[in-house]
Amino acid sequence: MAFRAFFGILGGSLAEDIAQAHGYSKTPAKKAPEPPKEPALKPEAGAMQLLGILQRDARLLDFVMEDIEPFSDDQVGAAVRSLHAQSQEALRKYFKLAPVIDGVEGTFTKPESAGALAKDGSAIKFVGNLPAQGKPTGGLLRHKGWRVDSTMLPTLNPKMNLSILAPAELEVE
Repeated sequence: MAFRAFFGILGGSLAEDIAQAHGYSKTPAKKAPEPPKEPALKPEAGAMQLLGILQRDARLLDFVMEDIEPFSDDQVGAAVRSLHAQSQEALRKYFKLAPVIDGVEGTFTKPESAGALAKDGSAIKFVGNLPAQGKPTGGLLRHKGWRVDSTMLPTLNPKMNLSILAPAELEVE
């Protein structure tokens, strides 16, 4: 048996009777079946979710994709007024937004007024006559900027077709 085991191992195959005699089995142990994995969400899923919300709550895509050339400025303005209010309501429902710099636009402001956000360089954009060397000490606040303090979007269902931002509607008469 020892010689058979030795030469069997050298040949790459241990005989079944030898393996069982020493407490080994050549048949692999059965693994518990793995639960089916949820499909992974793509990075663009959040963007499509937000577009879907703005379409559902404010009809944003309907407005933006519409040809507004035939309409008068008064008609477009009336449509924008309701779109503006509905979009604002949807954003407030799902995001807590705040200005990067909470100051008065048109006044001299120092970058430090953005607090810790100013340190990474992405929170403030200097425009205009920038010095050739170094950073400016401040400037006129032209836009307060926006940041997201919190997000309360609903959990996405990975089985849902996120490419459908709004389903087609068919009225049955």
